[in-house]
Amino acid sequence: MTEDEKKNQSVYGDSPGERKIARHTLSILVDNEPGVLSRIIGLFSGRGYNIDSLTVAEVSEKLNQSRITVVITGTPDVIEQIINLLARLVPVHKVTDLTVLGPHIERDLVLIKIASNQDDLLKAYDIANEYGAIVTDKTEESYVFQYVDTTAKVDEFLEKITPFGMKNISRTGSAAMSCGKEKF
Repeated sequence: MTEDEKKNQSVYGDSPGERKIARHTLSILVDNEPGVLSRIIGLFSGRGYNIDSLTVAEVSEKLNQSRITVVITGTPDVIEQIINLLARLVPVHKVTDLTVLGPHIERDLVLIKIASNQDDLLKAYDIANEYGAIVTDKTEESYVFQYVDTTAKVDEFLEKITPFGMKNISRTGSAAMSCGKEKF
């Protein structure tokens, strides 16, 4: 830090405008029991925090555990507060900030129905083929495409294909996992 920066630094810390807002992916291992998701959602809503993406799935039938993947955006202080509050909940076994942990894999899935004339359907098919999307249903007047990739690539795909007659869309939240030998 330069001398000028030190002089201009507030004793109260950074001002809200100077704090870096970042996207974080949290992986939360919980007991698979009724009300757990409600308690976690209540933690966010009670403090006015937004959830960008949320997925839940059982990961161990034997241990009766599920993994909740939550994508949130906030300042470092907010992210730290969320992680600490989540870790204190009784059904929570572990909270991992995959963004801080290091390299991780994150994927979204989208199903999109395009219904239009033959020319637009062929254009949509070409775009889907360019992205490696799979045709999961096909009729004379519509196609349903399945596409799995990063959130940014799914957004890009949707932006290109929706003008050709998007009729319906279903999208999962992010599913994520750390890379390498890291267990959680």
